[in-house]
Amino acid sequence: MNNPANPIIGRRDLVRALTGTVGAAVTSAVPLAPAAADSEDDRAKRKPRYQANSPEVQTFYRVNRYPTK
Repeated sequence: MNNPANPIIGRRDLVRALTGTVGAAVTSAVPLAPAAADSEDDRAKRKPRYQANSPEVQTFYRVNRYPTK
């Protein structure tokens, strides 16, 4: 059974080899598109975004007041 001319490859050895190959291919993949730069200027970054009277915020607080089951 230990004939070096005809090695027996086990099922688990095959899975390990394929997993290593796929893992190496995924980690060495180059991103297809470059990352986009931040398009906001300093004034736009500092503007207030939270509005307490907006419908989304009011709905959030209304739904969270529902009784628990």
